[in-house]
This record gives sequence, C-alpha cells and structure tokens, in this order.
Amino acid sequence: MEDFQVKNTEKKLFKNAYGYFTEDGKEYVITRPDTPRPWVNVMSNGRYGIILSQTGGGYSWMDNAQINRVTRWEQDLIQDPWGKFIYVRDDEKGTIGSLTWKPTCSKLSFFECRHGVGYTTMEVVWEGIRGKITFFVPPEGSAEVWILELENTGKKPRKISIFTFFEWLLGRWPDSHREFHRLFIETEYQESLQALLAKKRFWDIPNQKGQLWNNSYSYVAFHAASRRPTGFEGDKESFVGKYGNRMAPKAVVAGKLGNHDGKWNDSISSLHLKFNLKPGKVEKCVFVTGLAEKESGVKETLSQYLDPVKASEALSETKAFWEKTLEGLTVQTPDPALNIMTNTWLKYQSISGRIWGRTGYYQGGGAYGFRDQLQDSQVFLPLNPSKTADQLKLHAAHQFADGTVQHWWQNLAPEASGSHHSDNLLWLPFVLMNYLKETGDFSLLREEVPFLKNEGSASIYEHCKRAILKVLSRKSPRGIPLILEGDWNDGLNACGREGKGESVWMGHFLYGILNEFSRVAEKENDREFVQRMRQEASTLKRAVNEVGWDGQWYWRATTDSGKVLGSHENKEGKIFINAQTWSLIHGTAEGERAQIVKKMMEKYLYKDYGPILFYPAYKTPDLEVGYLTRYPAGMRENGGLYTHAGVWGVWAECVAKDGAKAFETYQRISPIYRGNKPDLYWSEPYVLPGNVDGPESPHYGRGGWSWYTGSAAWYYRITTEWILGIRPDYDGLVIDPCILKEWDGFKMIRRFRGDLYEIEVKNPKHVSSGVKEVRVDGQAIEGNKVRPFGDGGIHRVEVILGASLDKKLKATLGTESVLAL
Repeated sequence: MEDFQVKNTEKKLFKNAYGYFTEDGKEYVITRPDTPRPWVNVMSNGRYGIILSQTGGGYSWMDNAQINRVTRWEQDLIQDPWGKFIYVRDDEKGTIGSLTWKPTCSKLSFFECRHGVGYTTMEVVWEGIRGKITFFVPPEGSAEVWILELENTGKKPRKISIFTFFEWLLGRWPDSHREFHRLFIETEYQESLQALLAKKRFWDIPNQKGQLWNNSYSYVAFHAASRRPTGFEGDKESFVGKYGNRMAPKAVVAGKLGNHDGKWNDSISSLHLKFNLKPGKVEKCVFVTGLAEKESGVKETLSQYLDPVKASEALSETKAFWEKTLEGLTVQTPDPALNIMTNTWLKYQSISGRIWGRTGYYQGGGAYGFRDQLQDSQVFLPLNPSKTADQLKLHAAHQFADGTVQHWWQNLAPEASGSHHSDNLLWLPFVLMNYLKETGDFSLLREEVPFLKNEGSASIYEHCKRAILKVLSRKSPRGIPLILEGDWNDGLNACGREGKGESVWMGHFLYGILNEFSRVAEKENDREFVQRMRQEASTLKRAVNEVGWDGQWYWRATTDSGKVLGSHENKEGKIFINAQTWSLIHGTAEGERAQIVKKMMEKYLYKDYGPILFYPAYKTPDLEVGYLTRYPAGMRENGGLYTHAGVWGVWAECVAKDGAKAFETYQRISPIYRGNKPDLYWSEPYVLPGNVDGPESPHYGRGGWSWYTGSAAWYYRITTEWILGIRPDYDGLVIDPCILKEWDGFKMIRRFRGDLYEIEVKNPKHVSSGVKEVRVDGQAIEGNKVRPFGDGGIHRVEVILGASLDKKLKATLGTESVLAL
C-alpha cells in the first residue's frame, strides 16, 4: 500500500470528497466509487464507442447507440447495475469480489478511477491483489481494448481467478422484449482465437428489399483474451444461476464456467482465466471486444490488439490521436478551471460524446438532430474545420427541396422525423457563416448536395437560401415568425400547431441571419436576394420591437389562440431568457431598451447556478404551451437552468461589455466550480450537464443529463471568442476581450487558416475591455483585426488593453458583431 500512497502524492486540483483533476487537467481521478450519480466517460472514434462509469457500468455500440447496441444496458442511474464487469476470486479461500466495483460492491483497501481523454483506468486493491484495468477505443476500427494488470502485493503466493461478464444485445436498444430477441442470438467459442463469438439472425431494420423483420445482424461480435481461458460461458442462467444475481454469480462462487454456447441460451460472454501470482509479481492480460463484418475480420482485429505489447502501443496511439484532435486552440488564463475546461474537456465532450457518440447515460441517443450536431460541429472550427464542412454537407442532404428539413434522422435505418419546428433549417446558414469566417473557404458554397426524396440537388448556398426563404414565408400577419411545433425549445410543442402561434425569439434569431447572410449573398453577386434580406431585416426588427415588447422585456411567443407567453401579465412563464439574450446578441434591442433588457434578465432569471430558462415555473400542465409545462417545477425546461440556453447569457453579457457579469455567469455554470459541492450538484465535475434544477425545485442546484448536451460546444466557443474575445471574421481575427478587470492578461495559441498565432493579451490598466494596441510580429497594426498571413508560419500577437474602442477602431470590426461567432 505504501507504493500507492506515493503514487497519489501528485498535485490535486479542485479536490472534493470524490475526486480531483490532475495537474495538467487531462484526467479526472475518482477516489471512491459511490459518487452521487454515475460519473462516466464516453469514448468514441466516430464509429465504435463505449461509455463507462466509475463502477464498471456502461455499454458498447457501433455507428448508432440505439440501433446497433453491442452490449445490454438498462437505464438505472440509481443502482448502475448493467455493464461489463471483471470478477476476481481467491481460489484457495473461495472469496469473490470484482475489479470493477460493481457488481459485488466489494470492500476495497484502495480504489481509483481515472477518466482520461479516450481512455479510463480503474485501479483497486482487493484482499491484497492489485488490479488495474485500462479501457480504450483505438482511433481506427470497431473494437475496444481492456489491458488488465494483476499484482500480488502480499508476501505469499496467491491463486487467483478472473471472470469477465457482460450480456449481448446486438441490435436495437432498449432491449424491451428480451425473451423474443434472445431467440436469435447464437454464441460459439473458438479455441484458436481464444474468443467467444456471437451472431444474431434478426435485426429490426429493413433488408435489401425494404422488408422489415426479415434481416440478419450484419456483424460478428467477439470477446477474446490474450491468455488461454480455462473456461467460457455463453449462457446467462448457467453463469448467474436460477434466481441468482450478479453480486454472487453461481459460476464465480463455484470457480468454474460451464462451457456452454449455441442458439438456445440467453446469451452472455464470460471468460475464465487463472493466475498463479508470486509476491510482487505483475501479470498482464488483454481483452478485446468488438464487431467485425466477417469471422476473418475478427482474426485480423485480434492480431492488432490482443498481444500485450501491441495493446500498449495502441493505447499510446489513442492518446496521441486525441492530443492531435484537440490541438489547434489552447489558453492560459488566471482561472485554472477555465483552462481545464477549454483546453480539454469541453472539446472532448463535444466531439466524443455529442458528435461521434451521440449518446449518454441520461439519453441513449443514436440519432442525428438537424440543429443539434450542426451546432456542435462548430467546436471543430479552430481545430479541424473540414469536419464542420462535412457536417454542413451531411445536414444539407437532410433538407427537402422546399427548404424544410428533417428534425432528426437515424443513420442505420430509414427512420426520421419531419420538421414541424420553425428554427431547424436556419442553423444551416448560421453554421455556414461561422465556417466561412473561420476558413475564408467560399468554394464550399458551390458544392452540390442532393435534396431528400430525389428532388434534385443544389449548391450549399442554394440550400441555405431556400431555408431562409422558407422561414420568410412563415410569418404572422403582424410580421413575427411562426413558432409551429416549437422553435429552439422543443418543449413549446403545442404553441403553433395550427400555424398561428408566433415566436419572438425566432424574430431575433432570423434578424441576425438576414443581416449576416446578406454579406454572403453579396459575395455571391445575388443582388436581388441581398436587397430582399435587408428589407426583410428592417421590417422584422420594427415588428419585433413594436409587437413583442412587453414594457420591460420581450415576450417569448404566442399560441394559436393568441395567448402570450413571457408577459408581465402571466402568473407562470412571465419572462423567458432566450427572448432577452438574443435581442442583445443580434442587436434587435438597442440603446436604452438593451439596457433595460439586460437589467430585467439579471433581476429575474440570473440565479445562484446560472440563468434559468424562464420564471416562474409552470405548476400545472398547459395544453396550449406544450410538454415543458409537464415537468416538475424547476426541473429541466420548466424553470431550471437549461445549460444550452444559459451559456447564451454569458455571450449576451460579453456583447454588452460587462466582463464582471459575464465571468460571474460563466463561473456559476462551470461544472468544476459546481463540483466543489458534489453532493448538492451530483453531476460530473469535468463535463457540462444539460440542466440544473432551478429555485422552485426542492433539489435546487442539482445537475443532470450530463455529456449529451449541446451546451459544451457553445460554452467552449463563447469562452474563447467572447470572454477571451479572439474570434474569426471574414478577413481576419478580431481581438476584443471581455474579461475580469482583475486579470493581468492571458495567452492563447490558435490555429487560423493554416497559420499559428501565439497571442498574449496584457492588461496593465486592469480594464474589462477595450484594445489600446496590437502588435503582430513586433509591428503595430491599425485597429484590432489581425489579417491572415497564409504562409503556414508562426506569428506572435501582442495586445495591450486599456482604452475603449474609438469610432475608427469600431469601424475595423465591421458588421461581424451582428452575427456573433
């Protein structure tokens, strides 16, 4: 045990009762297994993925976590009983435990779970046996690798057995009819591969003829060990025992597996390995689990990873892959929590969890959301913008010729939801414009992408144009965009089913897009459309301010009957955050009105843990509003912090140049600072939650819906582009920080159009904003915009804060502030 005490003398950042960050912020170390809720890691390479909690709970999938789930898992965040487990048995004493804390919940003399970027390592000491398991998904292929180390820390030889265990699903989750689906799974132990294979003769997606319920699972699943197993088991009843349980399975207690495989079982996978451990001796074993299209592919995959040396090399390659994936923008500020989240975890959460994995413990996921992964893909802009371009093309291909889009779709089956939402289609031009600012690559506008239903194809530019024209055709007689069955907020799904309800938030959103896309259209010489958008923008701004102004804030929406949401006259849902933040972000509110809006949203909506979605919460369901009124008061979209919208409050404060309020709001949302009180917060301290309970909940401050939230990419971009204020424009990088005046400055290394910029911002006068001087490679420049060199070189940018922007300097910003990001 002395060795472990020495090992854990590393510097611990933001330590709480359950864990801490390592000094570089790249690992979160959980020091006890009974966290308030499962604290997980989502590891995906874009095709294959695993999610793993600190207890060993979780599941595996490929391509789609709903339609192609490899292992069984049922959603139970209280017990966390489903996963991939490793039992340990003392073959002389007959005692059993588990190297993953679940399912035996053994008493351990040491426990540690390190969630890293692309890997998780669990290390325990059970009855003098140290077990260390590293789980990871290699960058290529369709497999996961477990590297197991066993060490006898005592003074006497030990005879130890290891039993792996998980249940096969091989198809659609949830496995709601197990007695039906188990009939189609067939297992086979192949001694030459030291592996249990599993196939399934049924997959409920259409076959090549389009027939349902007449298709075979397309893959061979496998679970293999680098050491020759003593036994195997493919039958759940033989492993667990009749009316048995996972805490003390019959086979583990007996110390022997029954060697059952075939078609007539409730199929699992378990391998039994025996170790004779001398004192101080360390032995390794590698397990590889995954999918292959053919049995020959199984052998090929195992040849890559099953050897312990090759497995260790693959782990190093995985870490290097993620280092490269996340490089491109790093920061060094006086706030270590901001550094940790910005440099590592927000990027990792967005990419591995939301874009590639599309799954989490709170939402099984699997599908693509039109607005969801499109917004998320903005995280790639300073890292690898071609990934954003790919996402734009993918989503454009899910648009109909009339400009409407699918709300969501599955990538492995012809399943989709037609869009009856008002905002989805506008995120295509929104994200495109941000891509153009980052890259200057206007050639993307001319790439052809097909429409749905074989309705021809058009350029990306035309796809965006049709989206805008469609929204312009859907306005009320008062000139406000229709809300339909929800705008950004799906929970307002009853407001506009009859095509009469209005959305003031959509007015703000559309106004900014019309202004900004007119610049793109001008570049494309589409003069008639430029003139149309500018006229529509002017008319829309006037309508929103005349119709949607409630006296001290903007109301949110109207229903088909004309009922107003977000008015001072409402008893519930009196003021909504989105209708205020976006009026500042896109400039529909100006002058004194903008000041009033800012004051009112801070007064009514800014709470201890960030800006709540609206206030007060609904206490009874409202048929005219939608399902958000059916949540308990204060939870999720009913008066809670819905983090996606909450981070837009930070953005609005930056636009208003209130650095103190922006940073205060940032910190109130930050999972690292919230993690200082983990038994109140519950959620992981290293990734953003989707929601936090509001003041009308008895659990005020409790987080939930972690990992699978669109807030991570936004929090990242708002931090770098609006708090730190280094943001791309069509013709350069704008330098416009909005920081705490107490800061002495900060540094950023950022890739931009093939160049690398080393930016140092100094704040000698201790101001919140205002650029006094900018030097590029030692030469003073006029204004605060750094023009791209395009030479592939490294350029040093020195920035001095200390004066408000004068009129000349404001002119250099151009209209990039009209549509932020």
